[in-house]
Amino acid sequence: MTLCAGLALVSGCGGGGGGTTGFSSERLPDRLPTIDLPSLPSSDPAPASTTASADGRASSCPQVVAWPNEKLRTVYQGGHDGEADFIVYRGEITKLSRECQLSGGRVLVKYGYAGRVLLGPKGHAGSYSLPVSVKATDAYKAQIAQDRMSVRVTVPADQTVGYFSMVRQISLPVRPGTRLEDYKIFVALK
Repeated sequence: MTLCAGLALVSGCGGGGGGTTGFSSERLPDRLPTIDLPSLPSSDPAPASTTASADGRASSCPQVVAWPNEKLRTVYQGGHDGEADFIVYRGEITKLSRECQLSGGRVLVKYGYAGRVLLGPKGHAGSYSLPVSVKATDAYKAQIAQDRMSVRVTVPADQTVGYFSMVRQISLPVRPGTRLEDYKIFVALK
């Protein structure tokens, strides 16, 4: 099941215009059904110029990654950084997915990330905000786009966990002779 088809079950897959950064987004409900999305092939892909089917869908795609130390964010009660007994909450990115489409020297990447907020000993039910930073790099590791946003997460009463998800789009220029999977979109909680 593709990202768009899977998420269409809960919100539809609308496009959306991009701003000057090339990003656009749509907010999904905090709770989604679990959807297993297939991984796209990553070994020995065809050159970018030959990776589109008749409908423009790419058979390979830029990578969407969250480094281990950037997919977690722990918030402590003031003055107690690093003390486990004073954790208010820990946010974490648990799933990443993407699909893309080639069009005239650009690739439109629709990517999603999902995660959760786990309450610590000093946490309580309520709404929390996680800062998210996104950057895109080309095949030569040069940054070609960036974005910042906040994700609101609600932990319901009598629960210790709340869930979030976000779907975004970015349009990236593709240099001739480069492979789409050498482009990267980094998602970080910072």
